[in-house]
Amino acid sequence: MLGSCKKFLDKNPDNRTKINTIDKLKQLVGTAYPQADYLTFAETASDNAEDKGAGDINDYVTAYYFWNDYPNDETNTAISYWNGCYSAIASANQALESIEENHFGADADPYKGEALVCRAYAEHMLSIFFAKPYVNGGDNSSPGVPYPTTPETELLGKYTRGTVQSTYDSIEADLTAGMKLLSADAYDVPKYHFTPAAAHAFAARLYLFKGEWQKVIDQVAQIIPSGDFQDNLRQWTSVFRPMSLQDFNTAFTKTDVKATLLMNSSYSSYQRVYETPEYGYGSNLTNMFRAEGNCVGKALDNMIINFGLPNYTTYKWKEYFFYATATTGFPYLPMILFTVDEALLNRAEAYAQLGKYDLALQDLNAFYSTRMSYYNPINDAVTFPKIMTYYAISDEKTGIIRAILDAKKAEFLQEGLRWLDIVRTGITVRHNVIDSKGVETFIELKPDDPRRLFQLPPQAELAGIALNPR
Repeated sequence: MLGSCKKFLDKNPDNRTKINTIDKLKQLVGTAYPQADYLTFAETASDNAEDKGAGDINDYVTAYYFWNDYPNDETNTAISYWNGCYSAIASANQALESIEENHFGADADPYKGEALVCRAYAEHMLSIFFAKPYVNGGDNSSPGVPYPTTPETELLGKYTRGTVQSTYDSIEADLTAGMKLLSADAYDVPKYHFTPAAAHAFAARLYLFKGEWQKVIDQVAQIIPSGDFQDNLRQWTSVFRPMSLQDFNTAFTKTDVKATLLMNSSYSSYQRVYETPEYGYGSNLTNMFRAEGNCVGKALDNMIINFGLPNYTTYKWKEYFFYATATTGFPYLPMILFTVDEALLNRAEAYAQLGKYDLALQDLNAFYSTRMSYYNPINDAVTFPKIMTYYAISDEKTGIIRAILDAKKAEFLQEGLRWLDIVRTGITVRHNVIDSKGVETFIELKPDDPRRLFQLPPQAELAGIALNPR
């Protein structure tokens, strides 16, 4: 017995792989991205979903459409994404600790930078979905999200949420420190890693949430140093629109798309779940692509298809299936996390907030020039008279910001980004509800509604973390 005990005690009780080489470090940091997605719950809770009166019923889709809590961690759920973010943060923390323990030196700098930026990104996404939005110059003392900075070494360790202010302070500190170390040449497939360009796009989004408009502009300028944004946008009119549906479905998420700055392989069945749901993208929402759906008065090029009316899809996501056995496995999507298009529109909003309306219009028109067949800069440009007439308002700032947000709503349909603008700008979400007799009523999610914060996992209370109020 004593001999067996001695052999057991001679073994390291922590049998995790030792990160003692740069190559192992590089592989570990590659897992510091959330292996879960936000598409289903973000799209369903937003104004990119409607009650179509019939279709497939899914418990979590129904819950998110009515802004109810869903307590399970199935694929596509908010809790699954919470877990995915904290798994990514755990990988980042282990990488950072391994760098210090092994004294890797300058060779590890790109991966140290990536780990810091990855941790900041996961924390920012968590704060968007599970905490109140940041208010520039306002009260940010409400609960943030836990921000662990070291690997977890004890079962059921205790954590605190801090505040929105402390969460954003930590995010900015990690991002600022990490960006200085990044390299565009450190990876075999750069589009799946935080390169400097992708990090600048993230920084622009972060400062948009913070309301620091000049910093948004400064960060976007560094994404395309030449300033040639138009040629680096998604080329809908010249490239995507002429494709067959199957070719588009593959091409949209390929790494050779110049507009794509960061991608991630996410465990998700979103594309199949969102083919024929009762609550999702339906006939009424297709208006956003028609001529009457924007202030230009011209239809937007797209690849919208239907799976039998009124079930529509953008057909952006191509599912890949990883077989664990001959008959079972896991569905994955190559998700797009940051694009030049989002960054340009974020800059347009920052210009508008600073009263630089001509520059805001310039960015918005550059964006639309790649979205409309036979675009004519004289006849089809966005102008203030068109904006004022379309929105029936007289305030220039309000008008151009609405035009920018509507452009983003259409462009990033079924990409989950609309929810970010909803929480950031306080947009009221209105959902229709059709009862068994076909009678339609409406429900609203207003800016001060606590349900705009998705609920934390019930198990979080075991770690001493307070849940969101209801």
